[in-house]
Amino acid sequence: MKISFVIPCYGSEHTIEQVVDEIRQTVATRPSFDYEIVLVSDCPPDNTFKVIRALAEQDAHITAVELAKNSGQPNAILAGLHVADGDYVCCGDDDGQTVFCETFRLLDELGDDCDIVFGRYEERGRKSWFRDFGSNVNEWMLHTFLDKKKEWYMSSFFVMKKFVAQKMTEYPNPYPFIEGLVLRVTHRIKNVDVVERERFSGKSGYSFMKLISLWVNGFTAFSVKPLRMASFCGFLIAALGLGYGAFVVIRRLLEMPEEVSEGWASLAVLIAVVGGLILMVLGLLGEYIGRLYISINKSPQFVVRSIVKKENVDVDEKTE
Repeated sequence: MKISFVIPCYGSEHTIEQVVDEIRQTVATRPSFDYEIVLVSDCPPDNTFKVIRALAEQDAHITAVELAKNSGQPNAILAGLHVADGDYVCCGDDDGQTVFCETFRLLDELGDDCDIVFGRYEERGRKSWFRDFGSNVNEWMLHTFLDKKKEWYMSSFFVMKKFVAQKMTEYPNPYPFIEGLVLRVTHRIKNVDVVERERFSGKSGYSFMKLISLWVNGFTAFSVKPLRMASFCGFLIAALGLGYGAFVVIRRLLEMPEEVSEGWASLAVLIAVVGGLILMVLGLLGEYIGRLYISINKSPQFVVRSIVKKENVDVDEKTE
C-alpha cells in the first residue's frame, strides 16, 4: 500500500523541512506502507522552491513541482493530485499547523462506508477576526449552496481514497473549489478530532482580498442557488413596492394627504437600496458569464514549469 502526501507550498522556506521530517517519522510507524511526498511550489516570493527542490534531489520519496505562476491553493492541490499515484492521498498545510503525525488515525477510518476523512480541530489556533469570520462564511456557504451536512467538518487536513482524488482531477475548469469537488464525488465523509498547532513560523498567506476571492469562488463554482436567491429578492422587493404603492393610493382615496410626509428621505433610501440590489445582481450575473467565457477559452488551472524527482532504483524495486 502506498500513501501520497500532497502539500501546496507558499512562503514556507523555513517550515517545509520540519513538515517533511514529521511525515517521515509518521510513515516509519507503519513499515507496511510505502509513501511519496508531493510538494507543489505555487510561485512564492521567497526561496521555497529552492528548498523543496533540494529535498527532492536528496530523497526519492519526494517530488517537487514548480508552477509557472501563482495559481492559488486549490489549483496547487489539483496539480499535486495529478502527480500523486498512491492508494491513498493525504493533503495538508505547509506551515506546521497540520498534525501529520495523526495521518494514520484518519486513514484507519476509511472503509466501505467512508471515502474521505477530515481532521476536525478541537483547539483552533489564534487567528485574526476576519479569518474566523471567513471560516464562518465558508461554513454557511457550503451548507446553503452545496448541501453539506452540518455535522461534516471540512478542513485542509484530510485523507481520501485514490478514486476520489482521480475524480477531482477530472474537473477541467480554471476555478476549482476543493470542498465543492469533494461533495460532487462523495457524501461518505467522516471526521476525526485532532489538535491544530500554531504555525512553525511566518503568517497566513491569505489576505483579506484573497478571502473575498475564495468566498466568491465558493458562491459561484458549483451552484446556481445565488441566482435563485437574487430572483427571490427581486420578487420580494417588487411585492413590497406594489404593496407600498397600494398603501399610498388607499391613503389618498381616504383623503388623508396631510398625514403623509413629503417622503424625500424615504424615497432616496428606497432608490439606493433597489439600485444597489440591481447592481449586485448584475455583478453576480457578470461573474457567472465571465467564468463561463474564461472556461470556454480553456484557461488552464495551472502551468507546471518543472518537476524534480530523484531516481532511486531501490525505491522503485520496493514499490513494485
